Formats: sequence, structure tokens, C-alpha cells
Amino acid sequence: MLWSGGTVVRAQSLAVAPGQPQVQLPAQVQAYPVASDARLAGDSRQTRFVLDLDKSVQFRAFVLSDPYRVVVDLPQVSFHLPTGAGTGGRGLVKAFRYGLVMPGGSRIVFDLTGPARIANASVLDSANGQPPRLVLELEEVDQASFAKSLGADGQGPQSTTPGVTVTAATPSGPPTIQPPPTALPANVAPPNAAPDSRPVVVIDPGHGGVDFGTQSGEIPEKDVVLAFGLTLRDRLERTGKYRVVMTRADDTFIPLDDRVRIARNQSASLFVSIHADALPRKEGEAQGATIYTLSDKASDAEAERLADAENRADSIAGINLTDEPTDVADILIDLVRRETRTFSNRFARLLMNDMKSATSLHKRPLKSAGFRVLKAPDVPSVLVELGYTSNKADMENLGSETWRSRTAEAMARAVDSFLAKRVATAAGERSEKPGARAKP
Repeated sequence: MLWSGGTVVRAQSLAVAPGQPQVQLPAQVQAYPVASDARLAGDSRQTRFVLDLDKSVQFRAFVLSDPYRVVVDLPQVSFHLPTGAGTGGRGLVKAFRYGLVMPGGSRIVFDLTGPARIANASVLDSANGQPPRLVLELEEVDQASFAKSLGADGQGPQSTTPGVTVTAATPSGPPTIQPPPTALPANVAPPNAAPDSRPVVVIDPGHGGVDFGTQSGEIPEKDVVLAFGLTLRDRLERTGKYRVVMTRADDTFIPLDDRVRIARNQSASLFVSIHADALPRKEGEAQGATIYTLSDKASDAEAERLADAENRADSIAGINLTDEPTDVADILIDLVRRETRTFSNRFARLLMNDMKSATSLHKRPLKSAGFRVLKAPDVPSVLVELGYTSNKADMENLGSETWRSRTAEAMARAVDSFLAKRVATAAGERSEKPGARAKP
């Protein structure tokens, strides 16, 4: 694929509840190809997807199983599709999602009703008043034919269209887009920067790019939590006491393990993941913020449901989840994990006490579950569900700049309380033991 270079910055508007001010989100954009419309046609035997563009692009398409999906990788595209595009389906496609998976790379993921093959994948040049179009044609196949199309060696059929490759996933996982080796997460200093001894706080707005998160109305979770994460970042940076690192500062997909890796590589003193939950319609109503810490056993059924949903986030972008890192069977590592969980629980309690003065909390505000994004063994970590996008009052809060500012202020106070005590403890240890290295 071809990647473009050079960027400019503009503000991207986030729609909010009626009567509320709009949120301005910074986004990295340039003269990327623009996708202006998308449509599905056909039936359960043959289905066509058409994406209108303002210029031709190169792309790659491949199929995935468990569940059945088709993935289309493109160079970075500015998606200006109609509201609600992809939430409904037709024929072989149940729904589709789209967005960034990394700077320079976009992805469209189609959820299928069953096994299918890519019968045709091409880009049509502008002609007869029609713009350039990416056309994907799918055909229903049986399970045996689908398995055969994957190929014993993982090599699928190659397209004859110049610049277009149609492949199948390998047995160990799908093809992936690799970021440039010089890419750094947002706010990470380059290697030759002067040392910064301030505690590092990592803010992790959940989801992003092709992963929309929950979406009970027109505003996807990924936009809501990014707006809040940027507000919290600005509040912490104003103190000058911390170096704040964002796992994402724009609409980019970041795999779960990479979010954890950012925190560990930065020797973070604290990791705060920001989300917004939604209850299925049949499960009643819930309201208020909830703070989660890591546990091998979920504190209740709702916590288990949420952790399972969040841990599957990588599968949205076709990331292989089978190769989990092996725990190091060493007693010292186990002790570090135990200590880290103690610190995480301590911060969660501080956070609860400060947040209750700024916003409504869930009836059980402290919970635990096996979230993958909280599994850094040496970084105190919490996951904050700001509220429920399925609740009208919570959504009004999430769309309010005043609420975001007030709640971010409360969270910043908890960060101050937590890190002030840890910094003081670390300073005391260094004074008693010259040359000793403070714990992260």
C-alpha cells in the first residue's frame, strides 16, 4: 500500500446533545482521499458494497473467520459518510465499521451473516458523472469452500487488478498493517529529548478508529471518551507536575496490548483508561460512573460482561488474540503484581471519593474484572466507565463541556493525592538508601 506524508491540524467537531456546546477535537488530517458515501445492494447470495471516493486508492481485502468477517485495508481515508452508515446491513453483510487503525492506514470491517468469498474487489475510475468507487462483491459459499479459500498455507487468491491484493488470513492471524518504525504514541518524547523526572500519567481513551465502542445514539463512545481524555490531559498538564502521555490523541485504533506497552515503556506511575458503558435494552437501566480494577475473578456479572466485551475489542480490527504473553513464573514478579494491585485499589478508592462530588456514581461504584488493558504488572491501573450511553441523563453529561471540566477536575485531585504520597515515599526511600531506585 501507499502511505502519504506530511500533516496539518484542524478541529473536528463532535456532535453533542441538543442545547449543549459542540466539542472541538483535534485531528490529524491532510489531503487524504475522502469517502463521501457507502451503500450495500444485493441479497443473501450475492452482495455488493460501493464506497464513493474523490480519488482512486490502492487497497487490500481479506476474509476472517470466528466470526466471519471481510476486512479492507486502505491508505488513510477521511470518512465523511452519512450519519449511521454501517450500523445496518443487507444481504451477506450484517453491519460494517470504518476508521483509522494507525496514522497512514484506514480499515473497513464487514460483519458477515455467514461464510462468503470475495468474488471481486476493484477500484473504478471516475466516469459518466460517477466519482471513483471502491467496489467489493461478495458471494455466499458453504463452510467447506470457505475453509478451502483460506488455503492450507494461508495464501488466498491474488487479484489481477493492479494495485489491489485480495488475500486470506494466515492460520496464525490476519495480515496486519505495520506502523512506521519511527512512529511514537502521542506526547512521547523522542529518544534524544532531555530527561524528565516528573511522574508519568498515561491517559487511555478507549476504542478509536475502526472500533466505535458502544453507540446508543449518534455519538460513538470513541468520540465521547476522547473528548474527556483530552480535557483530563489539559487539566493535569496545567499543574506542571506530571508528564501526561495519551495512548491516542486522535481517532486512531490502538490494539489493547500496545496501550499497556505504552504505559510500561514510559515507566508510568499511573494508567487511567477512559470508557463509557451501555446496557443492552433487555437488561434494564443503569446510571453513573464506575471504577474498575484488575481481578482474576469478576466482582459481578455486569463486570464480567463488560470485561469480555472490552477484551474482544482487538477482534474488531482483525487482530489475532491467540498469542497471549506467557506470565513469568517468578516470585519477584508475583510480588510486584500484588503490590501494583494494592496501589491500583488505593487509587480507585481515592478516585471514587473525589468523583462523587462532581458526578453521579453507579450504585456499586467500585468493581473488578479481568480487563486486558489493566494487566501491566508494574503500573497501577484503573478503568473508568464515565457513565452509560444508554442512559439519557448520562449522555447529557457526557456531551456537556461543563460536566467534563468538573469531572476532570475531580479526577485530577485524586491523581494529585495518589502521586503526592507515592513521590514522598519514594523520596524517603532514596534518602535512607543512597543510590536506591524508586519503584515505578
